Amino acid sequence: MSTFEFPIVDLAPWYGADATAKQRIADLIRIACEGAGFFAIRGHRVPEKTIAGLRLAARGFFALPAEEKLRVARPKPEQNRAYHPDGTETLARLAGNESPPDYKEVFAMGPPDVPADDPWYHTAAGAYPNYAPNLWPAAPAGFEAAWRAYWSAMEDLQDTICRIFALALDLPEDWFLRHIDRHCSMLRALYYPAQRQPPRPGQLRAGAHTDLGMLTILKNERAEGGLEVRDLAGRWHAAPVVDDGFIVNIGDLLMRWTNDRFISTLHRVANPADGRTGTDRLSIAYFVAPNYDAVIECVPTCQGPDRPPKYPPVTVAGYRNARFAATAAPNPAAA
Repeated sequence: MSTFEFPIVDLAPWYGADATAKQRIADLIRIACEGAGFFAIRGHRVPEKTIAGLRLAARGFFALPAEEKLRVARPKPEQNRAYHPDGTETLARLAGNESPPDYKEVFAMGPPDVPADDPWYHTAAGAYPNYAPNLWPAAPAGFEAAWRAYWSAMEDLQDTICRIFALALDLPEDWFLRHIDRHCSMLRALYYPAQRQPPRPGQLRAGAHTDLGMLTILKNERAEGGLEVRDLAGRWHAAPVVDDGFIVNIGDLLMRWTNDRFISTLHRVANPADGRTGTDRLSIAYFVAPNYDAVIECVPTCQGPDRPPKYPPVTVAGYRNARFAATAAPNPAAA
């Protein structure tokens, strides 16, 4: 569909003092969020060496023998941590559908440190599994450091994007920040191996779904079989690869927060086209999830006498935890 809009926004002017330039960026992103629910960003200030470091570490890990990777296997279905072998996740379930398991492997981490001055919050009822311990492999060298560096860069970027969202919604610029100061986000390296045998009927690298959180920041790459986004007419479109940028999409929580003003769009990861099954792919996705006890209820600027709130208030944990756990199959190494 040639009219499908997937804007690329340069964030560089946002970091200046020009209020007009900041508002212009917010307006561009508002239009994207109300339409496709996806956009791309440049000028994000994430160092290229930080991105390259995580790519190198992730590819080094996925190249290890299966028995080495399984030493840090996902401990429980509800814990999005460490290694998820191929065949143990079905993202189509997030959309209420069933399909064969996704054709991918995953390594994931959550918040890396529990602050020593606030242990109660991170262990209180409702906190689990959002701050479950991370598991780190012994190899490759520098693996944990690379993940921590990328996580830190994403925290900075998530704050910037949340400020832009607030301005786009006519809210004070720091409106969302109080809801993400103890966030329970997730960082995942998604490895789509070369398909040595044809996928099963209905099997994709990642089944069609919407994301559960607030927003997602994705670093994809130029390789066959990538991210596709569905438009309102039900047609699928390949997302662009922005070599010096990231893809950003709205998640279900932000759609609820904005009374469906911002759109959480169905997307998937396609199989390589034309039988080119020998191509692998690595994507890095940072899923922004607010504080687990943050209450998601319609923001003031997205409701009125002719637009009442569509959804009852819900906490982040109440909406997200059980739904995500349902995507996992039992882990063969955790039995």
